[in-house]
Formats: sequence, C-alpha cells, structure tokens
Amino acid sequence: MTHKHATKLIQEGDFVAEVDIKLIVTDDEWSPYLSLEDAYRLDDVRQALRRGDLNSAAKLARIYKLTPVAV
Repeated sequence: MTHKHATKLIQEGDFVAEVDIKLIVTDDEWSPYLSLEDAYRLDDVRQALRRGDLNSAAKLARIYKLTPVAV
C-alpha cells in the first residue's frame, strides 16, 4: 500500500474549496481510495460552505470565490 498526495475541489455556490488529501493506492480493484479521515474532512468542508461558514471551511481547505467572466 502506498499513498499519493492529491487535491480535491468542492464547489458550493460561488465558492470552491481546494482540499489536500492522500489517496491510498493498493493492488485491489477499489484503488485508489480515501482514508475515512479525508472523507470526513471533505464532508466537513462541504457542509461549512453550504452554511456560509467560510472561517470553518478555511481551517480545512483553501477557499476561492468564483467570479463569472463576461466574454
């Protein structure tokens, strides 16, 4: 079993959270997968963004506000 660093993006409304995670890589057919801790962290960030609680989300991820671009 090895670990690979990755980034997951979560979008909620006008915000995107960039969350660092570790993917667990094994030889089985379910590979790669997240640790339970990382899965909970992703859920926590998503819930914080849904509530509009940017301070809590920012403790677990990098937060960006999306701005539409007119062409």
